Amino acid sequence: MTDAPRRTALDATHRALGATMTDFAGWDMPLRYASERDEHVAVRTRAGLFDLSHMGEITVTGPQAADLLDYALVGNIGGVKPGRARYTMICDAAGGILDDLIVYRLADLEYMVVANASNAQVVLDALTARAGGFDAAIRDDRDAYALLAVQGPESPGILKSLTDADLDGLKYYAGLPGTVAGVDALIARTGYTGEDGFELFVRPADAAALWAALTEAGKDAGLVPCGLSCRDTLRLEAGMPLYGHELTTATTPFDAGLGRVVKFEKTTNGGAFVGRDALAAAAARAEASPPRKLVGLAAKGRRVPRAGYQVVAADGTVIGEVTSGAPSPTLGKPIAIAYVDAAYAEPGTEGVAVDIRGSHEAYDVVALPFYKRQK
Repeated sequence: MTDAPRRTALDATHRALGATMTDFAGWDMPLRYASERDEHVAVRTRAGLFDLSHMGEITVTGPQAADLLDYALVGNIGGVKPGRARYTMICDAAGGILDDLIVYRLADLEYMVVANASNAQVVLDALTARAGGFDAAIRDDRDAYALLAVQGPESPGILKSLTDADLDGLKYYAGLPGTVAGVDALIARTGYTGEDGFELFVRPADAAALWAALTEAGKDAGLVPCGLSCRDTLRLEAGMPLYGHELTTATTPFDAGLGRVVKFEKTTNGGAFVGRDALAAAAARAEASPPRKLVGLAAKGRRVPRAGYQVVAADGTVIGEVTSGAPSPTLGKPIAIAYVDAAYAEPGTEGVAVDIRGSHEAYDVVALPFYKRQK
């Protein structure tokens, strides 16, 4: 007998809106409300409202909180200033990716690590195991927060109507405490859509009231509720990796073209961190001759590739594998992200196809991301 999926504080709101619900990482989450394409277009052109309360928040505090995170994660977390955030990863000793994370420095001695829902327990356990010898405390705060996101070009105007916080001065990957519609929140300028937007960490008891206030404030701006389905196509167009697809324990940050997040020069712990030696070797391989690279694929036809489909050369030789694929509402054609042999990774490479149920469908190799917003 399996446990029933958990429900967020906004579950009744989603059901009242007629959302199609799905079990995602042990949570009952809205997949879509009406048309996932319309939700996608709304975020690209106006604004969308998301419930992301399934994400996992872990608080790290104490005099050596920065030292612990520098040792446990691949990034230079000690260099993050209070009020700022950093995208980073936690790897195993072999350099495999356990999860990709955002770390917010809330105060001098306080950090919030935000993990993917499917890996939150893995990250909590890894941080706890790596905390020995550090004067720092780890707290599981997954039940302490609901997380709402407002994403899209109209999101700053919508939020400004509900808060006195200085949103104009809030940079990308920064956060500040404030009130939104009378609700205490951590207001972060972060997101997973490729658009400008904000993520609002609030008490679960305040989530429904804040959702209602944001919905009312965004009424004239065209804001719509959005589910996980359009969030996936949005991040795919923006070339953002998804754990379990582009990122796994079998891949290193260098395999995924994200070696920039690994900081070998750290001022804490003598520069030591978990996975350092393996990642140094991975960096050397990537510099010399990487066996494969992560690329974008754009369809010449209409058939949609899915994760796990083989990428083939003109002679039928398997040269890679699709990690994510979907129709792109913005480009008007199917797109995919795939790992391919380095010899076929240059944008414009000829003769590349995806094996879709036995048919070799022609695809163009293109640079990532597929979409980048105009600032």
